[in-house]
Amino acid sequence: MERSTRQRHSIRAVMESAGRPLLPAEILAEAQRDVPALGLATVYRNLKQLTEAGEIQLVELPGEPPRYELAGHKHHHHFRCNGCHRVFDVHACPGDMQKLAPRGFRVESHELTLYGSCSDCRRAVQA
Repeated sequence: MERSTRQRHSIRAVMESAGRPLLPAEILAEAQRDVPALGLATVYRNLKQLTEAGEIQLVELPGEPPRYELAGHKHHHHFRCNGCHRVFDVHACPGDMQKLAPRGFRVESHELTLYGSCSDCRRAVQA
């Protein structure tokens, strides 16, 4: 990996404080508070380098642009809010998916995404 820069440090700090998968544009908006001249191309370049170094990982949801989260999470799933479109980690798993597979098939991995309303969006509707 290349040397640590102020931009990379800010990107990492944003991802650590968010605690959830982020879009590059979300990372940019937050990191610009620390590094105002930061541009989207620099964010993408650093995301690529951090991914290649194994420090972050890609989170892909069907029909959604890719997001990034810190690496090192144990097996987990995601929740996507239908209101604000943010994605959150779900550190639980329903377990053995083999029972859902057609007879004679073998499940080798799985991804599970829950969809609904986050607490912020639910509060906004109730207010």
